[in-house]
Amino acid sequence: MAALCESFTLRGPGPGGGGPGLCLEPGPGRDLVLLTEGGRAATLFKISDQKPLGCWSFKHGQTLTCPVVCNFETHEYIAVHDDKVLRIWKNEDMNLDKAFKATLSADVYRIHSLPRGGPLVLFRGGAVRTLDVLLEAPQQEIEDLISAEVIRWSGAFMEGQQPVIIFITEKDKDFFIYVQKPKLGSLHKYKLEQQKLARPQRFTAHLTNQTVTLLCLYSSGCVYQVLIPLQQDTEEEEKEEVLSKSLLLKLSVSGTVLKTASLVVLDKDHIAVLGSLPSLGPKPNELLTIWNTKFQTLQTSKELPMGTSGQLWCYEEKFFLIHGKVLTVIMYKCETSSLAAAVGKLKDSQTLEVSSFVDWNTLEDEELVVSLQSQESVALKAESRINLRSRASTVAEQSRTLSVGELLLKLKGAPSFMLEVEMKKLMSRAPTLDLQATIGCVVTAVTDRCKENPKYYPQNLLQEIVETRDFSYSLCPDLMAVALEKKDMHLLQICLERFPDIPEEITYACLTAFLSMSEDHLKSMDVNLDSVICYIDVELNDMEVKSEILENGFSEEMDQDMCDTKIPKESQRDGESCPVGLQKAALLNSVLHSAYTETFLLPHLKNLPAQQAILFLRYLYYLYVKCSEKVNTTLPGIRSPTINQIMDWMCLLLDAQFTVMVMLPEAKDLLSNLHKFVRAQVRFYSELNKIEGSLRELQRLNHLRESQTYSIEVLEII
Repeated sequence: MAALCESFTLRGPGPGGGGPGLCLEPGPGRDLVLLTEGGRAATLFKISDQKPLGCWSFKHGQTLTCPVVCNFETHEYIAVHDDKVLRIWKNEDMNLDKAFKATLSADVYRIHSLPRGGPLVLFRGGAVRTLDVLLEAPQQEIEDLISAEVIRWSGAFMEGQQPVIIFITEKDKDFFIYVQKPKLGSLHKYKLEQQKLARPQRFTAHLTNQTVTLLCLYSSGCVYQVLIPLQQDTEEEEKEEVLSKSLLLKLSVSGTVLKTASLVVLDKDHIAVLGSLPSLGPKPNELLTIWNTKFQTLQTSKELPMGTSGQLWCYEEKFFLIHGKVLTVIMYKCETSSLAAAVGKLKDSQTLEVSSFVDWNTLEDEELVVSLQSQESVALKAESRINLRSRASTVAEQSRTLSVGELLLKLKGAPSFMLEVEMKKLMSRAPTLDLQATIGCVVTAVTDRCKENPKYYPQNLLQEIVETRDFSYSLCPDLMAVALEKKDMHLLQICLERFPDIPEEITYACLTAFLSMSEDHLKSMDVNLDSVICYIDVELNDMEVKSEILENGFSEEMDQDMCDTKIPKESQRDGESCPVGLQKAALLNSVLHSAYTETFLLPHLKNLPAQQAILFLRYLYYLYVKCSEKVNTTLPGIRSPTINQIMDWMCLLLDAQFTVMVMLPEAKDLLSNLHKFVRAQVRFYSELNKIEGSLRELQRLNHLRESQTYSIEVLEII
């Protein structure tokens, strides 16, 4: 079975749009991809963070004529512009005019980079050179092997320790296949068997057991398979062999032939096709589909209403495509292809996992119902572990299970208590692939009812769902908005600690809600205090102030010469007394734990009211002092903020509220205290560095000393 999972946007609308100059290649790491766009720019993206790590642009008049690739051995980037000019640079090189440049003697068609084989340069005339050989003499003569033929597709593979390049050419409606091993100097040429009334449009290939499987998509909507052996006798090297093809798959959806734009191989039994169906409207109905070539079946599909550029790339179980004007990433999964798996009878002792990150906004109810019905047989995988009686009861119980569409229809006008009963039944069901989607749809129905009926709010039920299930913000985007409206601080605290995909706008809304709520009102609320109870005194008002504050071994008197600002006695207590109550501190800690992107969070923090900004900074300063009291700089307790989280938020707040902090008189003492404390820490760590240097010198002298007797020496610093 194969399934399309969650999707997200990797890049917004770019200057190059989705034109033919766009191409995606693997980056120097597992989580990195290199995007070439517009003929002038290359961008390195980190997929998990959904942000660019570097961007390099060529100046006007220079045009990239093949995709930029990465040399996996040296982590350098290689590009060719204006057909013959080779450029090589590294991450730290910002000005490409100063990067390595070499002018070649022939036009380059494409560069293929292999993890263990190095970069291979394929010229338009069919010749292949390794990058090392080419750099030794950039102006070396390049032979022309395919006179009057045009390259239509190329690919590179590793056969053991030897790189192999395969490319397909066209001449007078005939197609030829070339197989080159550049390090061995071997070349084989084949002719592709012709077919009447249809011609190949797309190609892709994969290597298995020293045999290249070439897939050719013809204009008739059929995918043909061509087997190309890599081991050939030298006597047959000059002989042109005609390769026959066999029908692998006929692309049809609901009886209509799918006109494809791109074709990629997922594994030996699955392929992905980006194509379109004939439509009555002005725009065709574009689809991303996964096909099982072993059983000739369509496994799953996804509509792309905003259109695509016709290009599809696949790396590490992720699809990359232009949807509308943005670069979209769609994750997928392919299970073992067998008849037992197809009918749901495959025995599997592994625990069924449920994806925690799904964009449920893209799923329509009808699609979810079909998906649920297609997965009902998954529960039968455990048949070998249960007896006949329990198996019969399990099947009977599953037969009574409603689909999500029927369940939503049943709960639409049901009383509140019935809705909660059905939700608890749903949560008690055994995990399935789509149980999480079902719960998300029902929670959405609950939040819709909360918005329609202000008096209805099942607080305990919602908290139980978020605490016991792998939930996410995208599963039900209205949940946190309703909790904010109802001032359910406990539910917001749980969501901030558990959800990995909360938008920065919602995080900021939670922060302002926590800071604006009065301490007396918070004391009446049920808030989890595990993150603060171990390091904040419950009776803050009765706390006694020490006569002398020691900060990392330095007293205030020792550090008075480091700051000329006089600190009032009241402000000296800021570092040891928490400026907020226990409940508010616990809520603010949940904000510190939430995931965010600095670029998106800063604009919201600039709108934070001045008094709330000062209060938040005072609390961050308090946490900073608390962390610095101990050598390990770790606060006690469960899910307590780390020193890095505290420092990051403090820097964010100061960046966003710099003008406010400088202008407000009440912030002057706080900034002065913070400045003095940081200076004291700098001095403290400077002294530690001196001690470290002294110890290293003693250790060096001890090694140089010649000792004829066995001895143990202990150095103790008091």
